[in-house]
Amino acid sequence: MNNKIYELYNFSPKIRELSELAEKNCRETFARIDSVAEYCGAKVLKAFSDNRVSEQCFYGSTGYGYGDVGRETIDRVFAQALGAEDALVRSGFVSGTHAISTALFGVLRTGDKIVSITGKPYDTLEEVIGISGKSGNGSLADYGVTYEQADLTPDGRPDYEKIEELVKNAKVAYIQRSRGYSLRSAFTVSDIEEMVKYVKKINPDVIVIVDNCYGEFVEEREPVEVGADLMIGSLIKNAGGGIARTGGYIAGRSDLIELCSYRLTCVGMGREVGCTLSMNREILLGLFFASEVVASAIKTAVFASELFTLMGYECSPHRDEIRGDIITAIKLGSEANMTAFCRGIQKGSPVDSYVTPEPWNMPGYSDKVVMAAGAFTMGASIELSADGPIREPYAVWLQGGVTFSSGRLGIMLAADEIVRLK
Repeated sequence: MNNKIYELYNFSPKIRELSELAEKNCRETFARIDSVAEYCGAKVLKAFSDNRVSEQCFYGSTGYGYGDVGRETIDRVFAQALGAEDALVRSGFVSGTHAISTALFGVLRTGDKIVSITGKPYDTLEEVIGISGKSGNGSLADYGVTYEQADLTPDGRPDYEKIEELVKNAKVAYIQRSRGYSLRSAFTVSDIEEMVKYVKKINPDVIVIVDNCYGEFVEEREPVEVGADLMIGSLIKNAGGGIARTGGYIAGRSDLIELCSYRLTCVGMGREVGCTLSMNREILLGLFFASEVVASAIKTAVFASELFTLMGYECSPHRDEIRGDIITAIKLGSEANMTAFCRGIQKGSPVDSYVTPEPWNMPGYSDKVVMAAGAFTMGASIELSADGPIREPYAVWLQGGVTFSSGRLGIMLAADEIVRLK
């Protein structure tokens, strides 16, 4: 790092020393990240070329959106770039949870069973499934869909004995790739491949659906390339490259994508309707930048893991582990450290850097959550952010960093805030 930057931010000698050591220790891992980004970027570029993206694709439609060339091209480009048969990419998906909900309601019917084979899913899906919240709200449970889960083993791995028992008569086997608010490792594509092969051997007809949020372009392969039937993600995370302001995607088998499109709009119309207004250009541009932006986010996460490990905190994953997502979890040991960390991240943000994060009752969560996110797009997890529920073990989950240089500064400011507490 340029020495003038240390002076510009008035970093302490300790933070300067540890940061330089952390970055030096990460060089080999950074080279591996760049190699993956180079390959994924080539896949995306070829998808653009093969599907003849042109300026005509950038202009959105209004009203019913009949014959929207850009919308149809975006679906094909995403499908090819992600290794899927088909894809449904829409700015109307307000979040990853919304896209997942659309897929689940599109595929499941009364009397069907969904089994989560990676333990309890992310908090915001609980009411969608019907394992929390009021009955009668329109959850899957209200429509007669049953739910079971195979909890992970104590070391965070799939419990295959339990999975075998549960998926025999299941319609959907559900995998959450990222960790949510847990301290397990994110599942790699190789992990997912192993799970898919196992459940398909037990029940060849089971539909494997993967929550792929935070996982796109982290590795050279995606879950649908190793046998998953559907995967879902948000455009304000990896796949939108920090440019798409909203949206999500569902990618996978063509027949299942058609069912999902009927849930998105209505039966009989499906994907043929839905205006895109002015969103096509930024969705395509975001995808084009996505692999490089994801690489910056992973480098930021790796640097944070190494720096805070050097400071004596437990981090997961370690700098040289193979990652399944862009997230690093850091156990900080106290609420004071959590809020200090988030203050530093906020100070290192380009937007709302003057704001002081405080814990609050965030919709969809059972505990108060402290969150730092000074982003150009509200809630964009591909931009530098950190959050965590105020409960044991007082950990924060860090993600994002559209450029490594800015992400690194944010991490250093977070470390500096904690040092100042001592």
